Amino acid sequence: MHRVCCAVWLCVALSGAQAAEIYRWTDASGQVHFSAKPQAGAKQVEVKPQVVERDAATREREAKADRFYEARRQEQQSASAQQAERQEKRSQECGVLRERLSQVSRGGRYYHVDDRGQQVYYSDEQIETARRQLIERIEQQCS
Repeated sequence: MHRVCCAVWLCVALSGAQAAEIYRWTDASGQVHFSAKPQAGAKQVEVKPQVVERDAATREREAKADRFYEARRQEQQSASAQQAERQEKRSQECGVLRERLSQVSRGGRYYHVDDRGQQVYYSDEQIETARRQLIERIEQQCS
């Protein structure tokens, strides 16, 4: 019987502070029942919402949980911002690689300046190797 009463009061509490009609009656065997539907011989029971006061320990646990969840939320925001930063940097690097590949594919004469300040031109094989390396880097980093 205690379980029935607890279940009824729990349902009432979970349904909110609405004005619910609850009926109480006793059956032929003497067992007490509660229902939202009126039965023969049932009497309406007034249900008042219970005000729950939390003690200091409970309030402290709630505050600690709130601080934990706030710290976790900030960590997630920070991680998300860092991820967005990495993605933007990667996107920029891919743009640079694609631009270099475009320049190499257009052809032309490429050179570097040696220690003596003179221009040393790349051979066609060196240019083709650079083009293949650019393609590999783009496939690895930009896919």
